[in-house]
Amino acid sequence: MKNIFQDLKRKDHKRYLGGLDVFRYIGPGLLVTVGFIDPGNWASNFAAGSEFGYSLLWVVTLSTIMLIVLQHNVAHLGIVTGLCLSEAATKYTPKWVSRPILGTAVLASISTSLAEILGGAIALEMLLDIPIIWGAVLTTLFVSIMLFTNSYKKIERAIIAFVSVIGLSFIYELFLVEIDWPAATIGWVTPSFPKGSMLIIMSVLGAVVMPHNLFLHSEVIQSHEYNKKDDASIKKVLKYELFDTLFSMIVGWAINSAMILLAAATFFKSGIQVEELQQAKSLLEPLLGSNAAIVFALALLMAGISSTITSGMAAGSIFAGIFGESYHIKDSHSQVGVLLSLGIALLLIFFIGDPFKGLIISQMILSIQLPFTVFLQVGLTSSRKVMGDYVNSRWSTFVLYAIAIIVSALNIMLLFS
Repeated sequence: MKNIFQDLKRKDHKRYLGGLDVFRYIGPGLLVTVGFIDPGNWASNFAAGSEFGYSLLWVVTLSTIMLIVLQHNVAHLGIVTGLCLSEAATKYTPKWVSRPILGTAVLASISTSLAEILGGAIALEMLLDIPIIWGAVLTTLFVSIMLFTNSYKKIERAIIAFVSVIGLSFIYELFLVEIDWPAATIGWVTPSFPKGSMLIIMSVLGAVVMPHNLFLHSEVIQSHEYNKKDDASIKKVLKYELFDTLFSMIVGWAINSAMILLAAATFFKSGIQVEELQQAKSLLEPLLGSNAAIVFALALLMAGISSTITSGMAAGSIFAGIFGESYHIKDSHSQVGVLLSLGIALLLIFFIGDPFKGLIISQMILSIQLPFTVFLQVGLTSSRKVMGDYVNSRWSTFVLYAIAIIVSALNIMLLFS
């Protein structure tokens, strides 16, 4: 007992991973998580749960594991080099390699913004009966104001708030339904391939690892000024970054799982197959009440707005990186990237007759570009010239290339299915 009191009086205790330190580093991963729960994921998850019940929950688990590995790897690139993925590609690869890949990445970000803006517009139609076109205009204007008038820190806090609203909304929804937890537990860890499920399996997997998120994660690391010059600081930051990535991806896993659980416990149980988001909201009302339908639409609005913000930031990062610059909203290259992504996406929505079909087409475009971004990232992080002593180990390189091949194959299969 005497030793305990003596120890309490000491002021030279070794400093360990502290709660306050952890909170300083949480943020970048949650911005990436937004892309993990965007309107495209909503459509895939509700289709999976309504048609196949709990049996495809394992797809969310597998995709989350792959996402953790890839996002942690690209964050390493930002921490060690002080460069985002776009900047590193410009600096370390020939122009004939970097320019086409980064150019298509900008096009992919436009496609991403299109899906996210559509999601916000669909939610506004659900909540306020605003036509899709005007909802898209309002979503774009609000996001533009957020991006051009708020600092990164304010946007990060807003995104964390939006993600919290989405998560709490689904917790509320889950309390209204009766979940078969034993079946759900089996579904999370046991791969199964019900007849006719391959298209949905590939769409869930393909929608999780999005190219703009890989560029975004390496960029927001710079916004936190994580890059350090000495080994001790780099190792410390890498440790905290891993916690941030794990925490954020688990949040994404939980929200995506909640979507499938909700769809399985309501629509699958009632023999109803959901084919579009408006249908999901209208069907929830008679099954769970008007409050559930409103909460669903509100969560979709938060997902649409927050994911549009991050897709705009990613576009600014990619475009600025082509010119060897990091993202900063007051920089002209970043501004052009953001405006290209949001402006062209909004313009295209005026010519889309079927919003749900627009979501599907946008995911197909992402599928085409994704393999190029993943292989670019793994190539850079596996280069000693780029990463120095923090280059990927042989085992890490093998795992990363295996994931790249799997993700690419699944996306290509989805594209031509």
